[in-house]
Amino acid sequence: MRLALLLLWLSPLLAAQSAAELAEMYWKQKRWEDANAAFRAAVKSDPKNPHLRVRWGLLLLERFNPGEAADLFNEALEIEKDFPPALLGLARVAAERMDPKAAELCRKALEKDPKLDEARELLANVLLEDGDFDGAGAEARKLGSRPGAQAVLAAAALLRDRDASAELAAMGRHAPGYARIARHLVLNRRYEEGIEFYRKAVEIDPEFHAARGELGINLMRVGRDREARRELETAYESGHRSAPVANSLKLLDTLEKFDTIRHPRYILRIHRSESKLLAPYFQRELERAIAAYDRKYGFRLPGPVLVEVYNNHADFEVRTLGVPGLGALGVAFGLSLAMDSPSARPPGAFHWASTLWHELSHVYVITATRHRVPRWFTEGLSVHEETAANPEWGDRLTPDIVAAIRKGELLPIDQLDRGFQRPRHPGQVTLSYFQAGRICDYINEKYGWPKLLALMRAFEKPVPASEVFPAVLGISTKEFDRQFLAWLREKHRTPIENFDRWSREIKLMHEARRAGRPEEARRIAGSVIEAFPEYVDAGNAYEALADVCAALGDLRCAAGALIRYMKQGGRNPDSIKKLAAWLEEEGRTAEAEAALARLLRIYPVKDEELHRRLAGLRGKLGLWEGAAEEWRAVLASGTVDPASAWYGLAVACRNLGRDGEARDAVLAALEEAPGYRPAQRLLLELSQGQKERKKD
Repeated sequence: MRLALLLLWLSPLLAAQSAAELAEMYWKQKRWEDANAAFRAAVKSDPKNPHLRVRWGLLLLERFNPGEAADLFNEALEIEKDFPPALLGLARVAAERMDPKAAELCRKALEKDPKLDEARELLANVLLEDGDFDGAGAEARKLGSRPGAQAVLAAAALLRDRDASAELAAMGRHAPGYARIARHLVLNRRYEEGIEFYRKAVEIDPEFHAARGELGINLMRVGRDREARRELETAYESGHRSAPVANSLKLLDTLEKFDTIRHPRYILRIHRSESKLLAPYFQRELERAIAAYDRKYGFRLPGPVLVEVYNNHADFEVRTLGVPGLGALGVAFGLSLAMDSPSARPPGAFHWASTLWHELSHVYVITATRHRVPRWFTEGLSVHEETAANPEWGDRLTPDIVAAIRKGELLPIDQLDRGFQRPRHPGQVTLSYFQAGRICDYINEKYGWPKLLALMRAFEKPVPASEVFPAVLGISTKEFDRQFLAWLREKHRTPIENFDRWSREIKLMHEARRAGRPEEARRIAGSVIEAFPEYVDAGNAYEALADVCAALGDLRCAAGALIRYMKQGGRNPDSIKKLAAWLEEEGRTAEAEAALARLLRIYPVKDEELHRRLAGLRGKLGLWEGAAEEWRAVLASGTVDPASAWYGLAVACRNLGRDGEARDAVLAALEEAPGYRPAQRLLLELSQGQKERKKD
């Protein structure tokens, strides 16, 4: 009887052990679904075993399911508080997501189990990703000859341009170590070097398809799509079907639907559904920016820059996956950049020309510094270049940034990279972009552009700002931080000092509008603008004032409000078009044309009316080249009235003295509408002119 009871008590444990052993065997054989089912059975048989849940979580983490993996690690911690392997599992999830909690979780695991080498190795890698070379090295050296630790030391040496041969020799033919080194190089934008280390990892272990997938993704980043497809397909067909690999393959198929425009200085890829419309605008802006940067940075790029413009934001996200601190509109990889098309975002959500100048600045600075430049400096210089190109461009001061300045939340310059790499709160990336940009504005204002160039050249070597600033600017970074913050607070003194008043009055302004008290709303709107003139985002006082003044019949006041809104960087297409209409009514045709022309760099898509109005205004002003371009834009927009657009183009070409093009355009108009009398008359005039020239 006792034996029977003992067997009955032991049978679930024996079943759990058997299922767990089976799961481990299936996992080793890469039979992942079978391993998953076996772990489920093991946990069901032994639900109070935290180790089983951790092993199951690690399987799911390896198979691209960090969310459910984290759930299992947390369940293990509920069973056994501070269970070190579960803490390590959560640290791995956090590290994969670039979450700053990763280091804290590693340290907590090590407090409970100082011999947990995997936690120490992960901690060393996280510290190195944060730029803490000393801390990373100290943790790695505690692990002795462990290959993963040698990989950390080798990566640290390479990132500082030091000889890593001894560490690489000590690491040996350890494929995961080479992949880890590659990751560190890629996170520091050293893509070509990272590619070579991923190649080495795959050469050592051809079945290491996680590394092969990363190799393919990074080959795409530098524009080597054919080779990228080969590596990605091999990884996918071998079972490594991670979202990045699968989506990158889909993206390569999508890129076949893009038109490619080649120029000696650039290669432009735009989806063929909008390339006829957008390519002329992008080409002109590219040529203008390249000429400006050749002059400003004092060198020419070693080859054409690849520019990809995505009409689907999801495709852009795939293209840029894994880039920390990513601004959501564009990214540069060296001699290639990717960005959203204006059609990928809501109208007025971003300024595509400003983004293009921003990313192209990265191309120059990253190339000039051999990819060694700190993230904060290249981001800051790119933000600076946006408003240097045009004071109306660039992102504006936001309430969140004002609040952060008031609270003293800006990072010291020596730590500013962390604001991009591992942000500690949702707004820190945006705040870091702003801070880095204003740092470069300050240096340019106080020391001059040559000093910014000198800093850029100094960053050709991987040295910290704490060494560069005394050498170039003659000031320590600590003293620089103090002087910069004083300057910043003075520059933005109005919104900083009046922030509470602005927060209160903007609510009162909208309440007055909703209650039908326009005079009161008008008065408060003026005070709101005075308190925070830079604020042009949703619910701003400029647009509110314009609407109130228009309702009161004071169009001069309404137009004035929107002019100030536009000068401050406001981008709402509807408001700018409304302003243009008011200006045209007042006979201010040139100002109306200039207002609408701004929209070509903001949202020139899905808006045939914009191009027709702009073509008409330019015709009135005798700006026939611009009028011709806009009539072509009307045709590229898929107009339902192509005859009038062809006719408008014919008139513009006629006024430019290009009668051959005018004749072709008017014939196209008559092909669309044979009875179109204005086109018939113009064709007759062109034919008579041709006869007269023949007589002469």
